[in-house]
Amino acid sequence: MALAGRGLTPLLIFTGQHPQLRPADFGLDRFPATRLECPGQDDPHRHVGEVTKVAVPVLREAALVLVQGDTSSALGGALAARLAHVSLGHVEAGLRSHDRRRPWPEEEFRVAIDAEADLLFAPTELSAANLRREKVRGQIHVTGNSGIDSVLAASSGLEAARAGPKRLLVTCHRRENWGEGLAGVAAALMQIAAEKLAQVEVVLHPNPALAASIRAMLAYQAGIVFRPPCSHGEAIAAMLSSDLVLSDSGGIQEEAAALGVPLLVLRDRTERPEAIACGNLELVGTDAARIVSAVKRRLGSTSSVSPAFPYGDGRAGERIAAIVEEWLKDRQALSPISATCPRQVGNW
Repeated sequence: MALAGRGLTPLLIFTGQHPQLRPADFGLDRFPATRLECPGQDDPHRHVGEVTKVAVPVLREAALVLVQGDTSSALGGALAARLAHVSLGHVEAGLRSHDRRRPWPEEEFRVAIDAEADLLFAPTELSAANLRREKVRGQIHVTGNSGIDSVLAASSGLEAARAGPKRLLVTCHRRENWGEGLAGVAAALMQIAAEKLAQVEVVLHPNPALAASIRAMLAYQAGIVFRPPCSHGEAIAAMLSSDLVLSDSGGIQEEAAALGVPLLVLRDRTERPEAIACGNLELVGTDAARIVSAVKRRLGSTSSVSPAFPYGDGRAGERIAAIVEEWLKDRQALSPISATCPRQVGNW
């Protein structure tokens, strides 16, 4: 949106990893878009290869390719940009857990993208310091994260509605938690429900195999309800109406801090230590006993959690767009691409 406000028409490229997502749900249906039809795979490295191969010819006429985050789609886009000899910008650069196995494969994907990028948009000073320590070749800019722009927009006008029984909202999808980790989380949720500590609401992931596995582990347990994959706005409303959130998501760590919602992080390491430092979040891993103990302590606490903004003030998109515009001008890279979209920025 910020790019378009500066006359830089973004060409949106959807890999097809989550085909149920619709551009209109995010207000993006007015922009030109291309679909690569590369559905998700069990092997994320194979998905990277397929996205890279299909995207190269699409990107050859772009002035700049922007990728965000640490997904296989983002790495595929970054590698395709390099093969197409197009400049690359990385939004959400520099986040590090300093453990290639956690989160896997996201940590190694993010490091690889940062090594290739010409423009690196770091959410925080700490993430910028990580990039400087790695001696990346691109320009580093501290901008905040545009995810905070989005969560503030989505939560505008919404208020916390935490009446009645305690509510516990749960998401779990990280690959390193598949198997033993997910079993530990499921055991904890069954104990929480059995002891009636809270009403448990589990948001199922769009990955059908993962969703089926979670359903099977928690089937027939009273006090646990399943919620289908939801829109961003629905997810924000659900968080605001919950007394406590359990999740292994990276994005939810930022969102929970900004919303002032307490979060137990179902991981042993995180690439977002700033959110932990603000006191709203706590790392609990996937051990059942540890999770249940933390849930009891948090639900029994009388202290409140206030919104915190370690990842930006809601203006990251504006800052990124301004930097992109200036960078393109400096390199005289605003030559016409097509008659209908004279200035395009390929945006992953």
